[in-house]
Amino acid sequence: MSRIQQTFAQLKIQNKAALIPFITAGDPDPQLTVAILHGLVEAGADIIELGVPFSDPMADGPTIQRASERALKHHVGLRDVLAMVAEFRTTNATTPIVLMGYANPIEHMGYATFAQAAHQAGVDGVLTVDIPPEESVAEIFTAAGVDTIFLLSPTTPDTRINLVASKASGFVYYVSLKGVTGSANLDLDEVAQHIPVIRERCGLPVGVGFGIRDAATAAKIAQFADAVVIGSRIVEEIENSPREQVVSNLIKFVAEVRAAMNAVAKG
Repeated sequence: MSRIQQTFAQLKIQNKAALIPFITAGDPDPQLTVAILHGLVEAGADIIELGVPFSDPMADGPTIQRASERALKHHVGLRDVLAMVAEFRTTNATTPIVLMGYANPIEHMGYATFAQAAHQAGVDGVLTVDIPPEESVAEIFTAAGVDTIFLLSPTTPDTRINLVASKASGFVYYVSLKGVTGSANLDLDEVAQHIPVIRERCGLPVGVGFGIRDAATAAKIAQFADAVVIGSRIVEEIENSPREQVVSNLIKFVAEVRAAMNAVAKG
């Protein structure tokens, strides 16, 4: 059983949803990333999405685009991100890490080379937003012991859902909004209707992300989703905090979200 599977299995016993914060590796600077990862775990994160900086992050809104820009000023590349995960693993062998990014850096390294390097570093899953399931490299990742995570949205056709169901492992990421990360206008009722269908079709836990900005919303989603993903709001906290307060401010916010999620039971 993988670390991701173990995490969801343990949370299911506790009747809790996973809390999955997102940060961009190297933001605000590479020296702080591992400390941020440990701080997120301390605050109650169950799985962490670690963004790989990229110069053209088309699926991301302005907040996460700026995070990539800050990291790229420090020349943070894919191998640097893997080194950060490896450093994190020296003192944390249990919290799953999912890399989120774009195909270009992986293609440049080579899919098989990347998959092996990711596994050796301690990466548990990869979500590549611009590799559709039709062109999936899931077999390469699976062979290396790395889960392949895909995005589904309210407009995903049935044929695509079936394809994702045949390729995905770990969990499925349901994009709760049309548009880019950090958008507004989250329709909780619509999301709640979709989750059980996707869970049954894919046979995997379903995480919900895009548009979750506060503890109250996270708690509502935790009642019907298997995981709550918070990205732009976390990155804003990093962007707006003095460097020496980044970790403590993140711990405070994430702990508030975790407490709110713990206070509700999954339906």
